Amino acid sequence: MTTTASPTADATRIELRAAANRVRSRHARLLVAPALFFSIALTQIPFLVTIYFSTLRWNQLRPAEIEFIGLDNYAVVFTGPDFLPSLWATVLITGTSVIMSLVLGMLFAVLLDRRFLGRGLARTLMITPFLVMPAAAALIWKWSMLDVNVGMVNVALDAVGLPAIAWNTDLPIATIIILLTWQYTPFMMLILLAGLQSQNREVIEAASVDGAGPWRTFRYMTLPHLRQYMEIGVLLGSIMMLQAFDPIAIMTKGTGGTKTLAYLLYERAFIGLDVGEAAAFGVVTVVVTIVVATIALRSLFSVFVKGGER
Repeated sequence: MTTTASPTADATRIELRAAANRVRSRHARLLVAPALFFSIALTQIPFLVTIYFSTLRWNQLRPAEIEFIGLDNYAVVFTGPDFLPSLWATVLITGTSVIMSLVLGMLFAVLLDRRFLGRGLARTLMITPFLVMPAAAALIWKWSMLDVNVGMVNVALDAVGLPAIAWNTDLPIATIIILLTWQYTPFMMLILLAGLQSQNREVIEAASVDGAGPWRTFRYMTLPHLRQYMEIGVLLGSIMMLQAFDPIAIMTKGTGGTKTLAYLLYERAFIGLDVGEAAAFGVVTVVVTIVVATIALRSLFSVFVKGGER
């Protein structure tokens, strides 16, 4: 003989289960709250202070003279002769470096995803550039690699009969892009390699058995699978490269069209000693970072992945 639970008992069990879920959810929020509050305090409070400073006329040559001027500093930023060239340099250097790092990172990730003797050592050596401090990397490339007299690149050019190139003065934008690409390609490679290793091997083997060649398999199966990893790589890479300062300060000092918003902020803050105007440039740089990252996510992947979603 079977018994049927009464509607009242069912409703009670549902209410108890909902109450238990609410308690677990409340406990989870409480556990996360300290880290959340710390992150807000660490990131948003300094940004709010920066916005406040951007409304002041405050030059460290006259530190006692502080005056509230509203949005006048932003008017100086947007109407000054340096803003548009710096914005263009920022977008050009960051965009080109991100694309080249992504493409090369994809190539190396595909190569290192295969089994071969010494793969572990090769992976370790490939991530080394990303572990080098930016200032040290800039010094190495400026003197050991690209110096017009003793740089390894010019020595190689001379060996094949080509003239030496004064990279820092003749091709300053290319110099910064080369350095950033060299440094951030391992970063992209690690993210994409993680994506490749999470791909279902049985599906790839089935496609191979059905006659799909390597290119078709990569285009229609691997590339769509890597989309989220590519998005993460481009987003984080754009944010980090937009803040690049050491290569520009050490290699070109902002000359030859390499004066980005980050370097322009440095000039206003530590050379011009204008706290208010430097803060305004800082706020604008944050906005540009968000805009560039958003555009990158919406445009780059429509090119890379569109064919794979058909």
